[in-house]
Amino acid sequence: MLSLSRTYAAAGALVFLMAAGPPAHADQHVVQNLGPVGPHEAILTTVGNKSVIAFYSPDRGNCAVHVVEWNSTDVDAVSTAGFQTSLSPGQMAVINTAEDRSLYLQCGEHAESLAIVPTAKVFPVGTPPK
Repeated sequence: MLSLSRTYAAAGALVFLMAAGPPAHADQHVVQNLGPVGPHEAILTTVGNKSVIAFYSPDRGNCAVHVVEWNSTDVDAVSTAGFQTSLSPGQMAVINTAEDRSLYLQCGEHAESLAIVPTAKVFPVGTPPK
């Protein structure tokens, strides 16, 4: 029951962020939490023109990851999309955007964390992505 209420709390945070809308001026900062985060804590970031919230809960040694993304410029957030997946420790999920930008999320050791992985660590220098 407790994890279900935390899931609702994270979803409530998403609704709050969406209701807040985009910043009034381009030079205003958007709230971000790039991680690593523990269970039920949110990663908040942007990828291209997409805003992303991601969180996880431990699931038998894996990370049960929930991701929601929406167009940052869409004040009504009608283009919201999301997915759920289970990642083994060390495994990554990739979120791609139409602007050829990517966000890599990785489940930590023993499913103790979820983190954004810098692209340079995913593709060593001199090795372009395919």
